Amino acid sequence: MPVLAPPPEAVVLANVRRALEEDLGSGDVTAALLPDVPERAYLLCKEEAVIAGRPWFDACHRALDPQVRIDWQVAEGDHVRAGTVLALLEGRSRALVSAERTSLNFLQTLSGTATATAAHVEAVRGTGAVILDTRKTLPGLRLAQKYAVRAGGGANHRIGLYDTVMLKENHIRVAGSVAGAIAMARAAQPALPLVVEVETLDQLREALAAGCDRVLVDDFSAGERREAVRIARSAPFDGRIPLEVSGSVDLAGLRAIAEDGVDFISIGALTKHVHAIDLSLKLGPAPA
Repeated sequence: MPVLAPPPEAVVLANVRRALEEDLGSGDVTAALLPDVPERAYLLCKEEAVIAGRPWFDACHRALDPQVRIDWQVAEGDHVRAGTVLALLEGRSRALVSAERTSLNFLQTLSGTATATAAHVEAVRGTGAVILDTRKTLPGLRLAQKYAVRAGGGANHRIGLYDTVMLKENHIRVAGSVAGAIAMARAAQPALPLVVEVETLDQLREALAAGCDRVLVDDFSAGERREAVRIARSAPFDGRIPLEVSGSVDLAGLRAIAEDGVDFISIGALTKHVHAIDLSLKLGPAPA
């Protein structure tokens, strides 16, 4: 897979600082019971997963022990089996124990998002449809979760409210029409991508005629969805503006939606319904 660029280091460090402050408070009173000596540890994945979150895991341990050595056995985005040793660590015993839960919290959550994304990407393989995330992310972890979506083979929708204009029913109502809302948006933000959400086939035709960067068909029936694809790909529109599907999308019905010919499918569950991957960090040498 292509090189996966994490968020800026400052974002990762800020995430980690807040998480460690939350967990450590005035100090780890349990780790203080241990002799502070050089120690080894290993990171074990207990279930099948796609791994994501190494930068956060590393930053947690280096914040408490700058000299810690972390030897990763897998790459970001790797699909691993249950029982895989993901990394070997060498550092101070107290720091390894104190960083354990916070580092695992990041890795299990982001790997969960990557694993879910990979399952959705696999479900549409060969159709040409691209799996997108949404803004339904855990507060404070948006860039981290969107990174995990990319690790799982998906792509990112808009990052926030600032980088894409997205017109929905309220904007259309205020403007009086789809075309009016599009004209208003283009005049105000001509340089930004413009996505228009439509609720009917007539609104779809209006959006395609007025021009935008993508049309989102929200909660269309299967028949309406197929007709939307036919309209968008036929003259005079000729497929110039891609279609996105959103709403009521689950893994079981995903393939059928993709085979209708839509270009993008956005799924809030990738980041909202997180199944954390079962991981464990154990002191001592890794098992043979």
